[in-house]
Order: sequence, then C-alpha cells, then structure tokens
Amino acid sequence: MQSYSLTVDKFLDHAAKWSGERQVVTADAGHVVQRTGYADLRVRSNRLSGALAGLGLATGDRIATLAWNTQHHVEIYYAAMGAGMVCHTLNPRLTAAHLSAMINEAEDRVLAVAANLAPLVTALLPLCPGIKHVVLMDGGDVPTGFGSGGVKVWVHENLLADYGAPVAWGAFPEEQPAGLCYTSGTTGAPKGVLYTHRSNYLHTLRALQGDALALTGADSLLVAVPMFHANGWGMPFAAPAVGSKLVLPGRQTDGASLARLMRDEGVTIAAGVQTVWLGVLDHLDATGGDLPDLQRIVIGGSSCPDALIQRMEQRFGAKVQTSWGMTELSPVGTIAPPHTSGVGARASGRPPMGLDLKLTDAEGMTLPQQRGVIGHLKVKGHSVVDRYFKAAADALDAEGYFDTGDLARIDADGNMTICGRSKDLIKSGGEWINPAEIEDIVGRHPDVGQVAVIGRADPKWGERPVLIVSPHQGRSIDAQSLMGALRGKVADWWLPDRIVRIDAMPLAATGKIDKNRLRADYVNGALVEERSAP
Repeated sequence: MQSYSLTVDKFLDHAAKWSGERQVVTADAGHVVQRTGYADLRVRSNRLSGALAGLGLATGDRIATLAWNTQHHVEIYYAAMGAGMVCHTLNPRLTAAHLSAMINEAEDRVLAVAANLAPLVTALLPLCPGIKHVVLMDGGDVPTGFGSGGVKVWVHENLLADYGAPVAWGAFPEEQPAGLCYTSGTTGAPKGVLYTHRSNYLHTLRALQGDALALTGADSLLVAVPMFHANGWGMPFAAPAVGSKLVLPGRQTDGASLARLMRDEGVTIAAGVQTVWLGVLDHLDATGGDLPDLQRIVIGGSSCPDALIQRMEQRFGAKVQTSWGMTELSPVGTIAPPHTSGVGARASGRPPMGLDLKLTDAEGMTLPQQRGVIGHLKVKGHSVVDRYFKAAADALDAEGYFDTGDLARIDADGNMTICGRSKDLIKSGGEWINPAEIEDIVGRHPDVGQVAVIGRADPKWGERPVLIVSPHQGRSIDAQSLMGALRGKVADWWLPDRIVRIDAMPLAATGKIDKNRLRADYVNGALVEERSAP
C-alpha cells in the first residue's frame, strides 16, 4: 500500500479539486460579507502559509488566534497546519491575564486577531513579550497607535497580497502537532491539549460516520459553535472533507442573526450549544417565520431537557441530535444517531468507532456491570489526550484510559447519559446528592430557562444544595411550583432549602453553565437568596 500521511491539509486539497465551487460563507449580524469557493480558499490558505513563513515561522512554531467563525480564521487554520505550524486557538471572552498565561506557556510568536478585538490585544501585548507579529483579520485598518514594543502589525489581506507565496503542504510526519486548545478552566487551572494531524484526521473520519454527523456534500452546515473551542467541534475539517457548504456566522450568534442566515443560506444542519438555539426559538416565536431547509440540529455543551428538545423539534421541524464531548477528545465523544428516535433527552448517544468507554468506581476499578449503573466515565481512542501540553506525566490509567471527571450511565442499547460531574456531587449528612438529577427535573418546568444546583457549606449537614434558576423569556418562577415538581421524584432530604433567581446563567466558552463562577458568586454574596425553599 502507498505511504499516505494523515494530515489535515488533505481535506482542503480534496475539497478544492472535487468541490471547488462549493461555497464558504461568512456573515456579520446575519448578513453575508464574504463568499468564496473551496478552490479559491485553498489557494489563499496555501499562499498565506508562505506569508507566515516569511514572518519567520517554521515547522512546529505556534501561531495564536483570537477570532470568530470567519473565512479568515479558516484560512489561518489551514495556512498554519498545512505548513506544519501549530494553530493555537484562544477564547476572546477570557481576560488579558488568562490569555497571556496561555500565550506565554505556548511560546506563541504570532497573534492573528479579529479587527474588532483590537482593544483586547492592546491590553494583551505588554504581557506577551514573545509575540513579534500581529495579523488583523476580518477587515478594517490598523487602529491609530496600535502595536508597541517592536511588534509588527499586519492586515490579513495586505499580508496575503504582498508576501503570500505557494508552499508544499503536508511535508512532515502525521504525528506532527497541528492545533493547541486550552480547557475552559471551569474545573481548575486551564490545561493545554495538543492535537496532532493524525488525531484530527481520524477524528474527522469518526465524526463523519453515518451514526454520527453523517455530513454530505449536499448539506449546508452552519457552525455556530466557536472555532476557538476544540477545533470548532471538528467542523472546519469535516465540511471540506465531504464538500459541504460551510456557513460561518461571525461574531453574532443571536437569534435574529442566525435565523436570517440559516434561511438565506438554506442551512440543512446546524451545530451549537442549546443556549444558541433558545435564542433562535425565542426570535421565531416573537416574529414568526420558519427555517424550511433545516433537517438536523447537533447540540452539545450540557444536557438538554426533554421539554426543550421537543420544543426545538416541533418549532424547527428538524431532528435534534444530542452529543457529548470534551476538549481532550478533539472533541466528539458520543452522539445520538441521526436516523433513530427515542433516545432519552439526557442521553448523548453512542460512541462512534474509534472511541471506547468504560465505567469505574471511585477508586478507578472497572465496574463488573457496565450497563444500567452509574460510574466514573473513562475513555480511550485515537483522538483522546495522552498527556497535557508540557505536563510531566501522562493523564491515563494503567489501561490507557482518560478519566473524564464525569459520572455516566450506559443503557442496554449503548446510549450514554452524563449524570453529572464527580466534583459536583454534594455530600449532605454523609450521603451523596447528585445535582444533575435535580437539574433535569427542574429543567422540564415550563417557566425555567436554565437551572444549576451547587452545594453550600452547612454546619450541621456538611453541605446542602442550592437551586439556582433563570426564567424563560417573559415568564416568572414560583418557588412553590419548583419544589412541587421535585417532591416525590427525589428523596426529601435532596430537596434544596435555598432558591436563587438570576436573569442569566454565567457560561463557559463551551456553553456549559460555569458552576465555579456560581459558587464564587454565592460565597461572595453576589447571588441573593430571595427566599428559602418551603
């Protein structure tokens, strides 16, 4: 057999040759601002590789991005990776202090940034002495006084026009690092996950399986999950691999912007966290209209209540595919198949080929019964982290499995349900309370938009649960009604004795509720208990 290195540049090469006119669309506030074909995108990305080499970057060097879902960001993805450099995606919603710690640990030398994030970069650059070049993406001129300390500032289009040059892609082993992404930090200090070309390539093939994304060249794919998080769920690789139309919403993912874009671009498959789709639902309910081409929505980030899934499927006329993943998994872990129904709302489907799951007890011993019981979830596969970036030791157990930190149940059909984070369990009177079970029940209440349960210190019981809720748009929440929904479904001693109402939940970059932030706000008195639960 031929020697054929599994490098991600081959996805764009394939799209350019066989789906060259298929479009990549970039929008701003729901209006298209850039449109190109895969053939032109390949030419531009390859010439951009030459421009980056002209800035002094070589194989293995890291280029950071602070950017949204746009054509320019895709070009940086492939320009860096195709030439053997590492694309280090950063979350623009983090503070300059957090970002600088990641940039300095990664030893990034170039920072590519969306033009509308220039103020953040102004605060960031003095903290990052290793950055020698800044590339401004997505339009706009260099702001007056921007850049200092010997940092050279380039405009993306000017850099490409003046210094772009074609280079050979894929001239390195498939084990070469391709991407770097830090975990969200909601469960401790952020840790870097270094993806290789091989892991990204195999992850793409796994995600494209018929029981997973089942993406085809006939699809129009909206990527509403940020490209700065875990390879954008692998969508920037999967779409060109099969020649799907790729629709990128830019910075704005509000309901009005997405609804317009999905309608105008004939989106058939859309991917994003549930909070995004709540915005689209509320917009359509308020203004009318529908999304006639939409067939499937892939959601992840956190468990989704039955009521929301039913509302989405009825209002959109599309199937909802629940999924679960992690930065450490590249990120797809399990996903509900697109062609079946009846998978429970909290179930996240089955693992596609290439990923294995096992349940253990708290001490790491494999449970003798793997179906119908709750255990600590561990995973193993070709796109699962082995060792965190610059860590001294592997992050695996003796059998090569990675501990996700999640509690999970696998049913008789192999569908996996996340039952909460092991660190989130609340120990009250020596017994465990699982917040996820309370959240699932309360989340079905018609007045509740989002819900979280955290533990508070208690002098008698050790810990007690606090119920935090935010209302659906235009709804009010009655404490008696919430407690009534729980009674008879959980043990009485599980019932929260404090209720907090807030307008909106703090979210991590993944779209998950940031419980660390909620705990800190509660301890600091920023969350006010309107009343104790009856």
